[in-house]
Amino acid sequence: MTSSDERPSQTSMEELLLRRYSRAGQSAWLIRLRIGAKRFAWVAVVRSAYLLKRALDIMLAGPLFILLLPIFGLLVLAIRLESPGPALFKQTRVGRWGQIFTMYKFRSMYMDAEARKVELLAENEMSGGVTFKMQRDPRITRIGRFIRKASIDELPQLWNVIKGDMSLVGPRPPVPAEVDEYSLSDRRRLEVTPGITCIWQVSGRSDIPFPEQVELDVRYIESQSLLTDLKLLWQTVPAVLFGRGAY
Repeated sequence: MTSSDERPSQTSMEELLLRRYSRAGQSAWLIRLRIGAKRFAWVAVVRSAYLLKRALDIMLAGPLFILLLPIFGLLVLAIRLESPGPALFKQTRVGRWGQIFTMYKFRSMYMDAEARKVELLAENEMSGGVTFKMQRDPRITRIGRFIRKASIDELPQLWNVIKGDMSLVGPRPPVPAEVDEYSLSDRRRLEVTPGITCIWQVSGRSDIPFPEQVELDVRYIESQSLLTDLKLLWQTVPAVLFGRGAY
């Protein structure tokens, strides 16, 4: 492991850059100007990409959340009629760079679901063992099975998007217990703001093993753009309608 003394100082890094960008007969101040311009351009590109993504989130999530409020009211009534208790499920999730936040979902399980999970761990159908999934999970209510199949249970996360905890598009936010089991390469999923939909969400969802989910998330992180986000949002519509891999 490299010690702090062995790490290049700011001065030595500048000297390396000066040698790299130096040209015959060119003065040091002009080289520094070129380096500064490249640094400024890089920061501008990164920040503008973030601002465009954030603008897309607000423009789509805000109006959609308001339009869906009457439907939310009906769902709250249906959920509570079948299973007494809060209709909204709050869960701690891990966001960008390990930041903890509260994620919202419509409750699709009975109130004792977390306590019963221990009894069902041996029946986990998710390859890799990091996340837990069962096609016929006995903890899921009848209305819960419907809203999961149609991904309606995820709609309260529009509020997370408006708050800035999440984005419309990005890797799904894991629970802390899952992150504890992540390998170093798995943690690459935490390099960006988590999202409601992502590549593997539109490509089979829970049918895709966890290692492949990580690969697809990393592919998104390395190639993300506004066009990619718009394409994934468009692909989310048929994925939700057909419900492939949703359970």
